[in-house]
Amino acid sequence: MRILAVGVQADEKPLIEQAFGDHHEVRCLDVFLTEDTAPIAAGYEVLSTGVNDDLGGPVLRTLAAGGTRMIAQRSTGFNNIDLQTAERLGLTIARVSSYSPYAVAEFAWALALAVNRRIVRASTRTRDFDFRLDGLMGRDLHGRTAGVMGTGKIGEAFARIAHGFGMRLLGWDIAENPACTELGMKYVHKDRLLAESDLVTLHVPLMPETQHIIDARALKAMKDDAILVNSSRGGLIDTVALVAELREGRFTGVGLDVYEAEAGLFFLDKSLQAIEDDTLARLVTFPNVLVTSHQAFYTEDAVRQIVDTTVRNVLDYTAGRRSANVLVPRS
Repeated sequence: MRILAVGVQADEKPLIEQAFGDHHEVRCLDVFLTEDTAPIAAGYEVLSTGVNDDLGGPVLRTLAAGGTRMIAQRSTGFNNIDLQTAERLGLTIARVSSYSPYAVAEFAWALALAVNRRIVRASTRTRDFDFRLDGLMGRDLHGRTAGVMGTGKIGEAFARIAHGFGMRLLGWDIAENPACTELGMKYVHKDRLLAESDLVTLHVPLMPETQHIIDARALKAMKDDAILVNSSRGGLIDTVALVAELREGRFTGVGLDVYEAEAGLFFLDKSLQAIEDDTLARLVTFPNVLVTSHQAFYTEDAVRQIVDTTVRNVLDYTAGRRSANVLVPRS
């Protein structure tokens, strides 16, 4: 069986080809799926996609008409997929329900430390042989409060690192994680977490209930000198409201690995083009903001796990098996 994988990064390609090599023929393209590019999948029964591919109703109908019967998403998130339309069309949908939580948690900490200790600004200065310390003062995190919103596997990994720093832990989630309470985490209402935390980190999935969970009201509830980190999904933060608060000089630092309008931007080279997204263009101008391009998951360990799980999902499909990774079962 021939498989098409789209949105494939250069580092991913050999891993995907190697993983599928003993099972099925796979073609890897760096093209992202849109209504315009969907026809390239014609003739491929199985399509492997990423979180920034468009899998809305129109695209799914084009895929189904071209012979696609199974979509293997190479991510945990699936908010880009119209599951109801997929079910009506008889498409099987599977995802990667979990992979290394340490990859994302460690990167979230990299963002937090970078904005706290002004690492990017310091690096830029020293490249120009400017070795002044003006404007580079950070704060000890030891003894301060880390607020972890979402205490699943990634949130737990983040909390363990915070505990190692000697931080007080506050948590918010629909259910308490015993491993986090053993670390001394106290679960509180969201408003209290935002008001008391020196560092707020987001590790919740993007759903209708969590869309803009950090809105204008939530941002105003935070300390003026807090650090905000988001390595989960861009839609968790109302970016327009965040820019408004940054314009007022608030927050020690903001580290964002995701952006709510990142589709069509992230994973692509836009360096020679004018960026039409005024909100993103303004966001990256703030000296206390660090934006990266959805790379928290991007370690060799995590990508190998993602690829291996994707292969298993495809093999399960061909064998007629169903696993916990299946979002829409084979009809």
